[in-house]
Amino acid sequence: MSDAFDFLAARRSVPHRMLRAPVPDRAELERILTVALRVPDHGKLEPWRLVVIGPAAMPRLADLAEARARATGGDDKRIAKGRGQYDTGRLAVAVISTPVTHPRIPEIEQILSAGALCMALVTAATAAGWGACWLTGWPAHDPDFAAQAFGCTPSERVAGLIHIGSRPEAPLPPDRPRPDPAARVRWLDA
Repeated sequence: MSDAFDFLAARRSVPHRMLRAPVPDRAELERILTVALRVPDHGKLEPWRLVVIGPAAMPRLADLAEARARATGGDDKRIAKGRGQYDTGRLAVAVISTPVTHPRIPEIEQILSAGALCMALVTAATAAGWGACWLTGWPAHDPDFAAQAFGCTPSERVAGLIHIGSRPEAPLPPDRPRPDPAARVRWLDA
């Protein structure tokens, strides 16, 4: 498994503005989604659902994000930020957290399962040779936008938007600094 470990040690996201066409076709995306859905899911509740956002849907979501920014008193910067990923997006998957009331499985475990699905989707797309980026943005956290864009109910939240596309020919920007395990890990030996 050293190849898998080496892959994970070097894995990094491609900035969404650098993702380009082509994007995975439906068969390839279904393969990626099938792999990504193999996440920890205590109780087999499947406390999430996915919404695939194709290129034809991106302009509608950009307009919707702009409308929500204006309705909430957003300035030009907020409007541009809200539209940005949809104006430049080619394919994305919205991971919707759909926790349920369960006598033994806390809501936090279900929400974390949706987060794990976001990371698994980034990893599966990258392993399949595509570029991927987890970039959610403020509109997805706005309940009105989430309801109109993805059909979210009041008990659902967008856990993440995963953008997928072809890797750029240009080199990626320098990698960001990564956490120092010595500063973030505490060992309990007794």
